[in-house]
Amino acid sequence: MSTPIKLLVVEDDPNLGSLLAHYLRAKGYDTDLRTDGQQGLAAHAKGRYALILLDVMMPLKDGFTLAREIRAKDAEVPIIFLTAKSMKQDTIEGFQSGADDYITKPFGMEELLLRIEAVLRRTHGVEAKPEEPVSYDFGASRFDPRKQVLTTPAGERRLTTKESELLRLLCANRNDVLDRSKALTEVWGNDSYFNGRSMDVYIAKLRKYLREDPSVEIINIHGKGFRLVAPGPQ
Repeated sequence: MSTPIKLLVVEDDPNLGSLLAHYLRAKGYDTDLRTDGQQGLAAHAKGRYALILLDVMMPLKDGFTLAREIRAKDAEVPIIFLTAKSMKQDTIEGFQSGADDYITKPFGMEELLLRIEAVLRRTHGVEAKPEEPVSYDFGASRFDPRKQVLTTPAGERRLTTKESELLRLLCANRNDVLDRSKALTEVWGNDSYFNGRSMDVYIAKLRKYLREDPSVEIINIHGKGFRLVAPGPQ
């Protein structure tokens, strides 16, 4: 019998937290529940989780702060925010702090389950596609899509799954235009406004990482998408 997938739920509303934990356990997930940000950080430090669900408004440590602290130590674990906030800036802040997805309360349990399953599909079993190389060499950098590792002149950096998937597309289309809608559909599932803003945040992150290699640049192609401009292997 396979080992159940382990989830961490950090939610300060006792009723909702209990409901989420019971529902996810009924669906076969090994689920731990914590009720504030400090407890959530301690649980992450002790256990290995396949995914974390975070409330935003929590005592002691809010969800955005907790996500950033988790991301500083763990670039791999996917994070989904659960929040009553629906302002655009809050959504953007969520992605900037390391979220893989964002669901606004109230939400249906079936919708949440579908979001969890979609993120887990993206984050488990990442392999190079048959038609692509095991690694991409460009400028003075190398990207290994299976290990999700970017190596620049400054050293190695482990990428999150979304960072890796987006860089994979940019590399596959190096020096050509990566269509914005195509990237959104392949990485985020659809080209909605909020997903578009999320992708812009991730493009900015990749630009920051690639500044370590002055021969490489990601440029905007107005009305079309993005282009990774870089020479071939050195």
